[in-house]
Amino acid sequence: MKNVYLVLAFVGALVPLAFFLQFFSAEGVNLNSFISGLFVNGAAGGFSADLLISSFVFWLYMFQQQKKGNAPKPAIYILLNLFIGLSLALPAYLYAREA
Repeated sequence: MKNVYLVLAFVGALVPLAFFLQFFSAEGVNLNSFISGLFVNGAAGGFSADLLISSFVFWLYMFQQQKKGNAPKPAIYILLNLFIGLSLALPAYLYAREA
């Protein structure tokens, strides 16, 4: 599974980055426009809310695992989650746990 997690982390980084680059090349680096786009309609809002809730649950899980002493430190995975997405942070975390 370790290699599967690594491949999924790469895919989880590249796919969102392609969309982000497309957005920022069209809109410029405008954080307000980006955040507005996350909730532009019900479909986008539903996906965004789902991702935000899932990310929060992942963060809680990482901190709980760290308290047990058998998991990587969550800081880097939180940064990956915030700057690229859960699609990178989760498989990267699982890869690190397997290592």
